[in-house]
Amino acid sequence: GHEGRDTVVIRPQTMNNDMTRRLDDCLPDCSMPVARLLDKALSGGELTTEEGTRLLSVGPDDLPAVLAAADALRCRTVGDVVTFVVTRNINFTNVCYMGCRFCAFSRRMEDAEAEFLSLEEIARRAQEAWDRGATEVCIQGGLHPRMRATHYRDILVAIKRQVPDLHIHAFSPFEIWYGSKLARQTPETFLRDLRDHGLGSMPGTAAEILDTEIRRQLTRDKLTAAQWVEIVRAAHSVGLKSTATMMYGHIDEPRHWAAHMVLLRELQKETGGFTEFVPLGFVHHDSPLYLDGGARPGPTRDEHLRIHAVARLLLNDWIPNLQVSWVKMGPRLAGEMLSYGVNDLGGTLMNESISRAAGAAHGQEVTPFEMVSIIRSAGRRPVRRGTLYQHLESFDLHAPSPQAPLVPRVERSRLQPNRKEKEMEPC
Repeated sequence: GHEGRDTVVIRPQTMNNDMTRRLDDCLPDCSMPVARLLDKALSGGELTTEEGTRLLSVGPDDLPAVLAAADALRCRTVGDVVTFVVTRNINFTNVCYMGCRFCAFSRRMEDAEAEFLSLEEIARRAQEAWDRGATEVCIQGGLHPRMRATHYRDILVAIKRQVPDLHIHAFSPFEIWYGSKLARQTPETFLRDLRDHGLGSMPGTAAEILDTEIRRQLTRDKLTAAQWVEIVRAAHSVGLKSTATMMYGHIDEPRHWAAHMVLLRELQKETGGFTEFVPLGFVHHDSPLYLDGGARPGPTRDEHLRIHAVARLLLNDWIPNLQVSWVKMGPRLAGEMLSYGVNDLGGTLMNESISRAAGAAHGQEVTPFEMVSIIRSAGRRPVRRGTLYQHLESFDLHAPSPQAPLVPRVERSRLQPNRKEKEMEPC
């Protein structure tokens, strides 16, 4: 039988009645081993890689309890607030010769679609973002073979000269590795110089899966898992916060996901520098890896659910902010993830190039008005935040003004989750 009901300890003082009922309703169909792991997580225990792998591999009978436990832990840890940031993506070049097999974004210099934005254009786009209410720009690009050693610094200086108060969230660990090689400096020295010229934080992209076996198949010349960790550790050591990401749904398995998350958790214990964890589903449509038959067609819906929920259970005490990527899975499904452990809806973006190049069809921008609508439809409280998760504006009693997207949409927006807005019950 399913004796799981008696194994999960519910502490009513730490979650509301709806949370308790939802978890209780799921337990009769939950297996004993899974119920014990959920009890451990809800009781403050730290799940191992093997235990995380077990939860990431659950079947349909166990999944509802995993989702309910993740939501209960989210409610207890961060409450019912869902945050978002008003930001603009600026991908300053798509020229790159690294040959990552999953990437459909990169171009060679002679390609008709090759792009390398001038410093003036980057600064103009930053100003345009600021005028639309952005508090942040996110700057990333390919590894252009003719880039000057000072180019990353020059980008920062150009933006700060134009918009001094704009937070610059820029340059992946791969770009930092490349820039430090060009400058013939250690990563710490290179990052310290960028920090002194306006770098505010670093995106923790280029992580893919932090597993040697998988990375050898995904990339050719890209930095190793150990090098990624080295760069992130260096950023944190000079006072720069970063995000942490994981790309899933290609040639990976649950054991890789669990090991990746536990590695991030251990690094966070050491540095305390991660602001959030962002799972990124593999967009397969135009990816060379998929087109060559080397990968499956992205993650399934159940994998989206399991990864976000188990990320909450594995990382909660150390990385309490869990972000869902509306770019990868669409605003509608992203809104649903707010019931499975997620507490951040990411950025408005204004522009999006990398996922779009791989065939993502979910648009380039979700405006603040639409962000608030999605969050309210999930029964949660919308708050506009800064890059480092400082709360800037609560929308309990008002909404942002409607705003046309910066880039006109080709099709009618389908942003709203397919559910009626419901009255919120505080956690």
